[in-house]
Formats: sequence, C-alpha cells, structure tokens
Amino acid sequence: MGSAVASWPVNQVKTRLQSLGLLDRAFQSTTDDELTAVLEAMEDDHREALQQLVDGDTLDAAAIREAITRGRLDGTMESIALVVTDACLADCIKELGDHADHPSSDQLREVLPGIVERHGVAISRMMLASTVAGEAPAAAIIRDLLKHDDLVKLPPAEPKPMPPLRAEATVDAAERDALKAKRREAKARKQAASRAAREQSARDRGRV
Repeated sequence: MGSAVASWPVNQVKTRLQSLGLLDRAFQSTTDDELTAVLEAMEDDHREALQQLVDGDTLDAAAIREAITRGRLDGTMESIALVVTDACLADCIKELGDHADHPSSDQLREVLPGIVERHGVAISRMMLASTVAGEAPAAAIIRDLLKHDDLVKLPPAEPKPMPPLRAEATVDAAERDALKAKRREAKARKQAASRAAREQSARDRGRV
C-alpha cells in the first residue's frame, strides 16, 4: 500500500514532464518567422503580457526562446504559450462550440484543418500542446493527436541539453506553492478565455 501511495506523486511528475516536453517540442518546431508573425498580429495587451514574461527590453523570437529556456519548469514556458496561442485557442473553442470542454478525437479532427489554415500548423500544435500541459480534460486525446495525427503531429524531438530536473517532492515548500499558484493562474486564464469564446459564439448564433 505504501509503495502505491509513493508511486502516485512520482507518476504525476513523470506525466508533467512529458507534457512540458511536448510543449517544448512545439516551440522548437516553430520558426522565428512564425513567432514574429504572431507578435506582429498581437494586440497591445497581449504584447504587454508577453513582455512581462520575457522580462527584457526586447520582444522578438530570440527573446521568447531565451525566456523559454530559462523557464521550462517554473511555468514561464506555459504562460508564454498561452499568450502566443490565445487567438488560436479562442478560434478552436468557437469552432467546437458546445463540445469545447470535452471534445472527442473526431470532433477535434473535424475542426483542426480550418484552425491550421487560419493560424498555421506550428501555432496550432503549440495551442494543442499548451492544453495538454494545462491538464485539459481532453489531454489524452490531444496528446495522441500530437504524436500520430498526420496534420498536427510533432516532428521528432531534437537532442538538446535540458536543465537538471527535480521531482516536485524534492522542491522546498515555498517553491512548490509558487509553482502550484502559477498553474492555477494559467488554468484560470484558460477557463476565462473558454467562457468568453463560448459566450461570443452564443451571441453570434443569436444574431443569425
């Protein structure tokens, strides 16, 4: 019994690291030109949020990648992904409609071609990987799409040095609480975006 209890947090950490690995690969597969295009299309409030996350005077593709390298494990990479893919996520939520919270594999496959056409495959992959890292209810389905679907599957991972990984059980209480707070904040932002997109979709249908 004690062994089973001890393995639960270990499995959680493993799953967490795997999810972050998918998101990191999504960033790696995005070109500087694709990141620059997203930056240029961003509204001012999104640029300001991204500037705070990058924590520097310059906001460009190189600054984003540097911030991701520093913040793979502390929530920074996830927060950057949320800002960068916000428009793509809102579009996906709108297209899924009432199925947005718990979409099936078929429902996702139905809307993804249009999402990719409007936002590009790189940003669409990043959006999907971000929902996996955010522990969305459909995370298992989306993870499978990122691994096997011909439209959005991630390219093979490129070998690269990673910062030392520490299991959450070895992190001191203050740092662990800070990590949990960042995850709650990211999840709250995602839920708010989902609600706003559904409400807008409902208003649009009401005008028809």
